[in-house]
Amino acid sequence: MQSLAILIAIGGAVALLLFGLRLVRDGVTEAFGLRLKLALGQGTRTSPRAFVSGLVATLGLQSSTATALMTSDFVERGMIRPGRAQVVLLGANLGTALTAWIVTAGIEALSPLLLLLGYVLRRQARPAVAGPGQALIGIGLVLLSLALLGEATAPLRDSPALVAFLGLLGNAWLVGFAVAAALAVLFSSSLAVVMLVLSLGAAGGLDPALAVVLVLGANFGGAVPPVLATLSAPPAARRVTQGNLLVRGIGCLVALPLAGLIGPALNGWALVPAGLPIAAHLAFNIALAVLIWPFAGLIARALVLALPDPQAMAGDGPRWLDETALDRPELALAGASREALALGDTVERMMRLIITAFRDNDLEPLAEVTRLEERVDRLQQEVKLYLSRMGPGASKRDKRRTITVLDYIINLEHAGDIIEKGLAVQVDRKVKLALRFSEEGYRELDSLFLMTLDTMQIAQTIFMSRDERLARQLIETKVRIRQMERHSAERHFRRLRKGHPESLQTSSLHLDMLRDLKRVGAHLVSVAYPILDEEGMLVESRLKDTDED
Repeated sequence: MQSLAILIAIGGAVALLLFGLRLVRDGVTEAFGLRLKLALGQGTRTSPRAFVSGLVATLGLQSSTATALMTSDFVERGMIRPGRAQVVLLGANLGTALTAWIVTAGIEALSPLLLLLGYVLRRQARPAVAGPGQALIGIGLVLLSLALLGEATAPLRDSPALVAFLGLLGNAWLVGFAVAAALAVLFSSSLAVVMLVLSLGAAGGLDPALAVVLVLGANFGGAVPPVLATLSAPPAARRVTQGNLLVRGIGCLVALPLAGLIGPALNGWALVPAGLPIAAHLAFNIALAVLIWPFAGLIARALVLALPDPQAMAGDGPRWLDETALDRPELALAGASREALALGDTVERMMRLIITAFRDNDLEPLAEVTRLEERVDRLQQEVKLYLSRMGPGASKRDKRRTITVLDYIINLEHAGDIIEKGLAVQVDRKVKLALRFSEEGYRELDSLFLMTLDTMQIAQTIFMSRDERLARQLIETKVRIRQMERHSAERHFRRLRKGHPESLQTSSLHLDMLRDLKRVGAHLVSVAYPILDEEGMLVESRLKDTDED
């Protein structure tokens, strides 16, 4: 019974640790998620900046898995080069190791203060305040979980069973490696496993070589969840996560036979007084970054050969408009909704091509934009005609959904028009006339492009889920886009007054692109209005009431 109680106590402490990390990630995402994405998307123009971006994002999100998935998404959009993506993940891996070092730096006594402060901030309505409050609660719970983990493993210090078990693993490194890797996959966190190894080491006098083996297993297993999460993603996204798994696998393959030498060498590492597992975690990821960094581009090119892009699907016609389902409104609407999502993906593809042409000064992607816009126009018309022929047995709910689908595809078609007739023309002019924006102006436009892409993804999710929280977030994003557009225009006029030559050459182009990006965002945000209107969260007019009593 005592053994069962110890296992339950350890399991509860690990569960609290994972819950705390989740709260930190959700809180940071709520408060700074868009800014983190913008920083990650923009911070990869050079390899050092890419490395730092991955490290900082992981320290904020407390999850290298989240950073890996964000990076793979940006690579899929064509916004991060594959070679730089691998450098981002090297930084993310080191960020996880630094997190382990920070949370074991003897600051457990701050847990009650962080919980209290986090609770007070979390009660505020503004996401910019409530999000950090939730993150502080998460950090407090993480520190509390480490104290509980230490208490739970304390009875094991004199346990003959633990000594015997660790002795068996000490003679079977591959088994220990596999156990640690499996736990990291199960927890979706290498940090949790490293913390568990640290506690077991304090409890049972863990052999230094075995500690290194278990940490290596945790590192390898921590790279598996992003691979599983992107199994159904396009090849560009899968190459990022599988490349990270390959890199960690190569590192483990090299380090595992040397664990007997590495363990004693790190055992007294003065830089990491928290313990050998933390030192091994840090040393492995630092060494991996130093050794792999120069070959990141080569690894990315090899992955393209191993996971090539599929040939484009033939035919641009509708795929889910089933004529036989017209007498069953729920099935007809399901097919039309899937077609609307496909339209959204096409419009997002158009925007990505515009960004590629804008960044690389390349006219080739613009030709595909024109073809995709023709497809958007044609499919939008076919979806409208299909829904107009739907049988008379539709319920009120089905009719409301029909209006929602029609409204969404019409707004997507308008957004596609702006991209093809506005942004594409402006980028074409930029390339043909060899116009150059000022460094500040370029960053402003690039940020707005990234925010517009983020808006597209949120709009797609809202269209299917009708999530009220996301709808509110999308409205707030519209406000940010409007503020960014206004502030960018103001800064542009200040540069004009100072006589910056780049701003003088690109003045009308800069302002036109700002205007069109704001217009695209406005069409996408419209998907949130019906949801918030049903909840009574919208007002009839943005004008202030000036009537006097």
